[in-house]
Amino acid sequence: MNSRARLYTYCVVLLGTIVLLAGCATYADLPHGTVKETGSAVSERESVVLAPETTDAPPSLDYVIGVGDVLLVTVAGKPEFTATLPTGTSKVQGSRVDGAGNIHLPFLGAVKVAGLTIFQTREKLQGLLLKYVREPWVVVEVAEYHSQPLYLLGQFKNAGTYYLDRPLTLVQGLSLGNGFDPTANLRGARVSRDNRIMRVDLADLLMNGDSRQNIWLRAGDTIYVPDNRNQQVFVFGAVKKPGAIPFPTAGLNIAQAIATADFRDAGYDIRHVRVIRSLSATRGELLVVDFDKILRGEAVPLPLQDGDIVFVPRNTFGSWNDVIAEILPSLQTVSAILQPFVSIKFLRD
Repeated sequence: MNSRARLYTYCVVLLGTIVLLAGCATYADLPHGTVKETGSAVSERESVVLAPETTDAPPSLDYVIGVGDVLLVTVAGKPEFTATLPTGTSKVQGSRVDGAGNIHLPFLGAVKVAGLTIFQTREKLQGLLLKYVREPWVVVEVAEYHSQPLYLLGQFKNAGTYYLDRPLTLVQGLSLGNGFDPTANLRGARVSRDNRIMRVDLADLLMNGDSRQNIWLRAGDTIYVPDNRNQQVFVFGAVKKPGAIPFPTAGLNIAQAIATADFRDAGYDIRHVRVIRSLSATRGELLVVDFDKILRGEAVPLPLQDGDIVFVPRNTFGSWNDVIAEILPSLQTVSAILQPFVSIKFLRD
């Protein structure tokens, strides 16, 4: 190898070593998924994806009778055993399941049927009728379904209370509402069950066809689709006026939001302003913003999105866990109007 080739090789190795050492000198151990950004006020960006709900086994096709249902019981050749239920000025054939889970039939009186299937109810009534009828033939039908409600609230074209007469998936349940109004905000839509918001992304289900979001519905589920006319962001921490700020149609940036909330006179860290952003019910971002760069004119103010939560720390926090512990009481005060991602991620458990 001649001297020129050796010199070239030496320079390449030296340059690679310098780059490697420079990289090691600036390395910091960050959570998986964090992105360090340059030329922007955002110094760190961490993506968060919530796992979908555990897939339930398909429910039984046998309808389970409950309180409020109206049953029509027919005994072949014995019309005297058929009950008639008065409803206002009209009459509906059948017997409503009362609060104790009973139907009331001529001769038989109160019969407990709540929790039974149609077949089990038929078998039970045939057994009781043996006292009055030889080899009774009984037909049991549900005349009205009222025990398994599904609530469609918000920007549905036909919002209201519906009743499950068979197992339904989320898509099938949504179809009962006959579509959405133009103002529907699917990004903020949520499915609630047993006083908690489910890890279900309606936008991903309807727009991207993600079948993992197509859960089986249960009695009492609520599907709420908000509108996009009452949007807002939140500013908490070292500010004089913490809370919600209206999000105008023209948009809002972080400088405008913080100016509205107004810095405290002293005691805040503007180099590590945190933003919790909801992209959908199951996806979000955690941002660290160097607001000092914005004030110095070195970066443009970060545009905010509906539902963003801006937190101005009182001092330099070591991790996002410290931030969440500090901001949690503030989130709890506005939990009813937060985006579903925030409620699921930070308030669900």
